Amino acid sequence: MFSTLRRAMIICRFPAVISPAQRALSSKVSDGIDLRILNEMNQEMQSIFGAEPPATMDYPELKSSIGSLESTKPEISMQYEQPAKVVTDDMSKLTHVGVSGEAQMVDVSSKDNTKRTALACCKVILGKRVFDLVLANQIGKGDVLGVAKIAGINGAKQTSGLIPLCHNIALTHVRVDLRLNPEDFSVDIEGEASCTGKTGVEMEAMTAVSVAGLTVYDMCKAASKSISITDVRLERKTGGKSGYWSRGE
Repeated sequence: MFSTLRRAMIICRFPAVISPAQRALSSKVSDGIDLRILNEMNQEMQSIFGAEPPATMDYPELKSSIGSLESTKPEISMQYEQPAKVVTDDMSKLTHVGVSGEAQMVDVSSKDNTKRTALACCKVILGKRVFDLVLANQIGKGDVLGVAKIAGINGAKQTSGLIPLCHNIALTHVRVDLRLNPEDFSVDIEGEASCTGKTGVEMEAMTAVSVAGLTVYDMCKAASKSISITDVRLERKTGGKSGYWSRGE
């Protein structure tokens, strides 16, 4: 009974597409179907679709029906978002990148000579045990802060040899100060560089504090390998086209 009902539903829901030569055989498909069940199914389909579906349909009729459905199908327009135009501010261009993306050294020959300064800082976290050793000057290599100070000054003078695209600047002054900070058992390092020239000394100031911090680590590494160097950053600069800049202002 279930298979018979299923066959009736398939026949009523999906009319067959057959040629005139095959119509004579179509009646054999439904010979085994109970007419009462078929009538009930036809009535149900009629109540749903508004009309009883045909038992068979010629290929031209089917093609015509499909064509009419396609003609009434709503058109779907594909809209593609245009990529946003990238507007590059001339002041924010990467000056060390050429038009083809290659690295380049900036030509500063057209710039004016101005007084330029830069202030940078960093912190070396020692930990309490190493901090006490440095404070008491009991590190095996000697005076940690004194050696790191000289290393920082020398590092500032060697910046153009360490950073590939930096200009070789005639520095007029370099200052490196190191202070023991008992609040977090660290060494606070401050470095300042000055010159009168065509380009800034920000890299010289940051190189100074970085080399000083590395020297503190080297002097103390026998006592602890967990020492960390943090917060290397520019704090202030003056001079040049951009003028004065200070962190937090």
